[in-house]
Amino acid sequence: MKTTIKYGKNADLALTMWVKLARAADTMANITAKDIDRYGLTTPQFGIIETLGHLGPMKIGEMCSKKLTTGGNMTVVIDNLEKLGLVERLKDPDDRRAYIVRLTEKGEVKFGEMFPSHATFVEEVVWPALSEEEISTLSELLKKLGCSIKNYNH
Repeated sequence: MKTTIKYGKNADLALTMWVKLARAADTMANITAKDIDRYGLTTPQFGIIETLGHLGPMKIGEMCSKKLTTGGNMTVVIDNLEKLGLVERLKDPDDRRAYIVRLTEKGEVKFGEMFPSHATFVEEVVWPALSEEEISTLSELLKKLGCSIKNYNH
């Protein structure tokens, strides 16, 4: 029996959307984390290699904004990737306080080995559930929502 308290049409719609979005994101994160495990990396490590592999070298602060994580956590993840020989830090020639992180040759190879098969894995998860039009529409709506609420301050 459903015992949901009603808060008004707009609030109920927003809450329902939020719960479904959170559940779908959690499910997708859990499924993809299992795939990422086979590469011997944590999800944050995979995310950094993916970001650098697609976007190229960048400052740690830029990476934090791309990966939605804190500088302290990012530093630990990068430290661990450095120990594995997958990334390296270089002094930023334009800013003595900053470091640029880039993939090493070993990191480039790792990215090339893992990302195509991970992309296929994600494709195999998503396409049976949604049509091409639905995937496109959902992507557009999620981007619109994210951009619209990014700087929300209550």
